Amino acid sequence: MDTLIYRKIEKKELNRTLFQKFQRRQNVTKALRRDGDDWVAKDAAFIDDWSEADYEELLKCLEHTLSTGGMIFGAFEGPYVKGFVSIEGIPLGMRRNYLDLSSLHVSRECRGRGVGTRLFHMAAGWALAKGGEKLYISAHSAIESQLFYQAMGCVDAEEPNKEHVAKEPFDRQLEYVL
Repeated sequence: MDTLIYRKIEKKELNRTLFQKFQRRQNVTKALRRDGDDWVAKDAAFIDDWSEADYEELLKCLEHTLSTGGMIFGAFEGPYVKGFVSIEGIPLGMRRNYLDLSSLHVSRECRGRGVGTRLFHMAAGWALAKGGEKLYISAHSAIESQLFYQAMGCVDAEEPNKEHVAKEPFDRQLEYVL
């Protein structure tokens, strides 16, 4: 989308109005599920969307990201976010070599236009500049999400984070070498 402006999101911008024109809705028909050591596409019809309470929780999480040294980048249409990515500033892993890509979301009407790809690469560049060796991603199991991360070059994480696994047991734990 040529009209989108990509830039970092400042803490003072974090409010519900920022997301007023953001459409999280995702109609999931298939999702990857673990079958032994393999990931298999299974029928899993559901609609993933955010309530007002979810947006409140998102804003708290994003504020925490910034207050602990992380970064948020956004794709803006005027004053509204149409896509965003957050990277935590506190390293993960035994060697503290992972930086957590804690969220990457693109508004429904902007998907499939390269917005997520651009945001992903912005996050990777920031993480590399911070000294990270890998991005850690707890990825939604929807086929569309999995295909996106596969296209970015992500693979199964060598060191799955126990907190992420416990919080989202259906997510696939991935990494991206910087």
